[in-house]
Amino acid sequence: MKWWRFLPLGDRAVKDWTLEARLLHWLTLVWLGLGMVVLFSASFPVGLAEAGDGLYFFKRQLIWLALGWGGFQVFIRLPLRRSLQMAIPGFFLFLLLIWATRLPGVGSTMMGATRWISLGPVQIQPSEMMKPFLVLQAAWVFSSWRRLHLKARCFWLSAFALTLLGILIQPNLSTTALCGMSLWLVALGAGLPLMPLSMTAISGVGLAVLSISINDYQRRRVMSFLDPWSDAMGDGYQLVQSLLAVASGGVFGSGYGFSQQKLAYLPIQHTDFIFSVYAEEMGLVGCLFLLALLAAYGYLGMRVVHQCREPVVQLIALGATVITLLQALINMGVAIGILPTTGLPFPLFSYGGSSIMASLAIAGLLIRSAREAHQATILPLPTSIHKQTRTPAARTRRRATPVTPLRPQNIPRYKQRKL
Repeated sequence: MKWWRFLPLGDRAVKDWTLEARLLHWLTLVWLGLGMVVLFSASFPVGLAEAGDGLYFFKRQLIWLALGWGGFQVFIRLPLRRSLQMAIPGFFLFLLLIWATRLPGVGSTMMGATRWISLGPVQIQPSEMMKPFLVLQAAWVFSSWRRLHLKARCFWLSAFALTLLGILIQPNLSTTALCGMSLWLVALGAGLPLMPLSMTAISGVGLAVLSISINDYQRRRVMSFLDPWSDAMGDGYQLVQSLLAVASGGVFGSGYGFSQQKLAYLPIQHTDFIFSVYAEEMGLVGCLFLLALLAAYGYLGMRVVHQCREPVVQLIALGATVITLLQALINMGVAIGILPTTGLPFPLFSYGGSSIMASLAIAGLLIRSAREAHQATILPLPTSIHKQTRTPAARTRRRATPVTPLRPQNIPRYKQRKL
């Protein structure tokens, strides 16, 4: 494989892809490019304040982008059957890492949550890296649901439940909700019975309520979400500053790089609240452009789902579309105050190596699904049909059988009278 094929515009074979695959490829590039531009502006003040280098976070993100771009290209070019073979070891590896964050000396705690594992100077977030493998494994399990034995069904449901529970106790309610909703929608798309799905949804809501009641900081976030102005300098500080940033943008924004809230007011502006900086600098027009980009991405993703002939490919496309758009919409909902404050990054916008690598891998799966949308498995004919079909030799022998001419001497005597 030529090295220049890994460049954004270096692969000439792209012109042979399906229309949806080519459009999704371009939209991913636009989304990624816009995200890097926004990250440069949002991270400059905090990089200057914390590391003495305004480009500190941007340069580190470029390194993660290079690694994520390699994975993106691999998933685009690798047949989905090969990706599905990689899904099981990848799924259980990151499941172990998710639970390993609870071990003393292994997990790294930041802002009251133990979600990271330190590998020297590098920190990875297993719950983020799990997402592409969760999409692949869920697609395979639910597409094969009617062929699986009861033990296999219980095994995989238990594995998914352990994944969600491991993320929840970090604690990370937002990622748990995102992964849970994605699994539920993939199962719904696979045609599983509505009654068990309804009971699962009710159980998930009950588990979320239980988590909020147990964890004090989650309960405070919900209360501050209901009335952030009652404690604008305390629990409601993040949401209040985010709302001020969004409102300050107006119609056309304050201009690129001229956000005031990112200087010393809006916390974690380069990760969880990066959309607030974008809204302040780009205004309503920029926000509408971003919503149009997300709508186009979702429309093309649903077109791929509709066109897929193989159930497993269809569910991979559905899972990749749902998990990407849900994460973006939840992040935007938090920034504008219609959802409680959560620590969920914006895909391809927020700073974070695990986030950008996982988002690019999921985008690669969606584009690969679009490339394979019109392919179908050729099934052999059933044995009964083979038995009923005459072979060419039999047809030849039948045609070679001489036909006795109809002459009077060949007609029986009792039929000659009638003639």
